[in-house]
Amino acid sequence: MKIHKEGHVFLIALLLILGGINFALLNFTALSSTGCAVAIVCSSILYLFFLQFFRSPKKVIEINDKHIIAPADGKVVVIEKTTETEFFKGDQRIQISIFMSPLNVHVNRNPVTGLVKYFKYHPGKYLVAWHPKSSTENERTTIVYEVHKGVQILVRQIAGAVARRIKWYVDTNHSVIQGKEFGFIKFGSRVDLFLPLDTQINVKIGDKTVGGKTVIAEFL
Repeated sequence: MKIHKEGHVFLIALLLILGGINFALLNFTALSSTGCAVAIVCSSILYLFFLQFFRSPKKVIEINDKHIIAPADGKVVVIEKTTETEFFKGDQRIQISIFMSPLNVHVNRNPVTGLVKYFKYHPGKYLVAWHPKSSTENERTTIVYEVHKGVQILVRQIAGAVARRIKWYVDTNHSVIQGKEFGFIKFGSRVDLFLPLDTQINVKIGDKTVGGKTVIAEFL
């Protein structure tokens, strides 16, 4: 299992901390052998939880210029027409939101091949990811991709109540390839897509998505 680069320092530090705690419990406390065993099991479970969180499975991406693929693993929780004000200045778009639980892979992938026309990081609050205002008030990034014929789509990484760190690897004027990593969100969150109204939507609320694989929508 490949571990994502964002987890290397954290996992080493956590291993040292848990190892130190267990060493102290075994050698410097009056804790019974049963108590020590329970502590070791609990710390092992905790470590395995964070280990699986930072997993980064290898994927073979099938590039298709007509497809908009899922930028994240998770569950579709919103599909609706909405007004996007940050970049599209009030134009209507179709919003699709994917909720990422702590058990999902947290690598974020480019949904299309194209040019990054706009990027901005916004510090903010840490409301729960499904809160209606999390898309505009939480810590977040906004990325606008321009694809063929000037068509533009917007992707937004959103931190949640648990997710407190958004990482990104793109910037304005970067050329990107569909399926390649553009970011990572630590410990559960949400990714929103804002698509043109004439896009054909291929998912429904409640569907599970696989980042880089699930075809969210298609250009007509």
